[in-house]
Amino acid sequence: MTHQEILRKVEWKDLKNLTLKELLIENNLTIPWFVISITLAYYGYYIFALPFSAFFFLTALRQVHNGFHNSLGTNRFLTWFTMYSNSVLMMVSVHAVKFNHIRHHKYCLTDDDYEGKAAGMKWYEAILYGPVHIFLIHKVTMQLGNKNYRRNVVLELVSIAVFAALVLYFRIHFLIYHMIVMLLGEFLMAFFAVWTVHHDTHDSPEFARTQRTGWKNKITFSMFYHLEHHLFPAVPTIKLPELARRIDDAVPEVEIKSTF
Repeated sequence: MTHQEILRKVEWKDLKNLTLKELLIENNLTIPWFVISITLAYYGYYIFALPFSAFFFLTALRQVHNGFHNSLGTNRFLTWFTMYSNSVLMMVSVHAVKFNHIRHHKYCLTDDDYEGKAAGMKWYEAILYGPVHIFLIHKVTMQLGNKNYRRNVVLELVSIAVFAALVLYFRIHFLIYHMIVMLLGEFLMAFFAVWTVHHDTHDSPEFARTQRTGWKNKITFSMFYHLEHHLFPAVPTIKLPELARRIDDAVPEVEIKSTF
């Protein structure tokens, strides 16, 4: 079954719309995790802060990912501001990530898909490739992106540099901790965000792996509904569980490959 056939069989367009409650959730999901992690780090409880930092990273990734696809339910400026502010907090140019992610959907697992390079590696190679992956997405955006993308990348990188310089100059220990954890998270992106969901799918790149186990999706904030996302990228993350049910009902013959 082709992607186009699935699009015709599954009712999905109503899922693009967010209720007020859903809009507030998607746009504020990061706040409690950031506040708790920073508070614990401020008092020196770094070990206890780690899981909350991880949840902040994951929810921020969910937030900007929805921003990539204009699925936050906010206007253009607020979507841009979400991506800009998370760039500083996550220590990476989110617009560089966006540029490569949109290309990933268009050229999935081909030579032009720079985001997807790690999918063809062994799991440990994808982990080791992480720092190269982060460097490459910035380089590619500056080389291939339009003027607007390049301007946003420069703004975000300069803002990150200023933030990091101030934190290091004034030796703000809890923010130094935050920056280190965020950089470690970025270095693992090639493994978690690419390899886990795309390895061994090169024969049918549009049919990514997915995660259907309830508790696993709860602790990963539904970020591993990747088959569903690739088939219907305009659907916000909060709607992906319902989309998964609709796909199963309409096209039960679609092969489901688990993420983990």
